[in-house]
Amino acid sequence: MSKPYYVKFEAPKDLVTAVYEAVRVAKQSGKVRKGTNETTKAVERGLSKLVVIAEDVEPPEVVAHLPILCEERNSPFIFVPSKQQLGVSLGIDVGSAAATIIDAGEAQHIVEQVVSSIGSLKGTAKKE
Repeated sequence: MSKPYYVKFEAPKDLVTAVYEAVRVAKQSGKVRKGTNETTKAVERGLSKLVVIAEDVEPPEVVAHLPILCEERNSPFIFVPSKQQLGVSLGIDVGSAAATIIDAGEAQHIVEQVVSSIGSLKGTAKKE
């Protein structure tokens, strides 16, 4: 299956695992917003430390605006393959199309590593 049109770059498996872990830890010790609407509001208000967007969202228009908005607001964002797995990381029983970490809490070091990795991923994605 090809990637949806809004996916700007692909994250390696180990980075995706770190993102899920960061969301899980931030949910317990910090502050996380879940869902497209909450994520959009947090980015617009400049609160987001890291935006996580699922790739398997139907219809894709639900989250297609998020990468553009994040680039405009200079918020780091990353794509994960599964909305179901993102929901599990958020501690909910349903999938989540998007989530954002507002306060990383104990996951601060993981978030910093992910954000620095995103910079290098975007650098290689733009050269292709």
